[in-house]
Amino acid sequence: MSGIYLHIPFCKQACHYCDFHFSTSLKNKETLVKSILTEMDYRIGYLPNKTINTIYFGGGTPSLLSEREIFLLLEKIHKLYNVSKNAEITLECNPDDLTDEKLKELKRLEINRLSIGLQSFDEEELIWMNRAHTAKQSESSVKRAQDRGFENITIDLIYGSKFSNLSNWKKTLDKVIALEVPHISSYNLTIEEKTKLGHDFKIKKEVAIDDEKSSELFIEMIERLEKNNFIHYEISNFGKEGFFSIHNSNYWKGEHYIGLGPSAHSFDGTSRQWNISNNNIYIKHLSEKSEAYFEKEVLTETERFNEYILTSLRTIWGVDLKYLKSNFNTDFVKQFEIQIQEYIKQGTIIVKESTYTLTEKGKLLADRIASDLFA
Repeated sequence: MSGIYLHIPFCKQACHYCDFHFSTSLKNKETLVKSILTEMDYRIGYLPNKTINTIYFGGGTPSLLSEREIFLLLEKIHKLYNVSKNAEITLECNPDDLTDEKLKELKRLEINRLSIGLQSFDEEELIWMNRAHTAKQSESSVKRAQDRGFENITIDLIYGSKFSNLSNWKKTLDKVIALEVPHISSYNLTIEEKTKLGHDFKIKKEVAIDDEKSSELFIEMIERLEKNNFIHYEISNFGKEGFFSIHNSNYWKGEHYIGLGPSAHSFDGTSRQWNISNNNIYIKHLSEKSEAYFEKEVLTETERFNEYILTSLRTIWGVDLKYLKSNFNTDFVKQFEIQIQEYIKQGTIIVKESTYTLTEKGKLLADRIASDLFA
């Protein structure tokens, strides 16, 4: 099974923490959609003989696309690829875009999963983030989508800003649980250098909260959500039974996928390639039938091993020793078996049969543990 990711690089305004590729000017939106359609034609051989079981509109803000623009993209995908009858089709959206009419459009287009970027229910924090929606819209957009028949909904939350404390975080989690959504993605705020927040941090206008406080919020989230039937299936993701993100799970399991649009990444098992993060240059090169719109690297065995460790360790499926032995150099596997013992003793890794997974204590140190286990 394989997936298709479409990067839609447009936003109404720039969130102060975001370093994804996007533009706040929509003047080239129609032209860029045509360029993505052209890219599909150029890359028809990228996933040969693969069945597509997920389609994901990410960004940016894909909910800024018109019904016709989304239709054209989906129509072309179904024309060029063997798309599974029950494919998961996700569209990221902002609460302020989810009007009744917009939701009707998405239903007509057979979008069957919505990823709603709430981020917070706190009005002051949303203004600080420079989000385009209000706290009231955060809640009402979810209820409106549910009323329109959308059952497979995930919402995004951010914790770890200067507004975060245990008391208001508990209230946020309780509000999310009360909304009865089946999936939650929640990310610790990171300060990226090339953002407004990064600049303010550099000049000491803003300060980061300490790791201990973030860890407290993270543990509270795990415990509160698991008590309410959410499964913590990846470090930043919680889903009820039957509602895990198939698309993102495929990333973590090493499945193949093609990324279309500016800055989108692709993976075919042995190589990665990524499109240029510039809308105008992307459009220009595709109009000229030039391949200069992307870069490519063939992964070494060491890189493939390290990626498997990094992504697998973050999930409930863990690192499978049998898979390592079947796919990688014997020396890499021996090194892993030696190094992993220290983390088992520390209580940050648990082993069951031939699978290694993180304990709750280990989840706080996931990236550090993974890097220590790299070849």
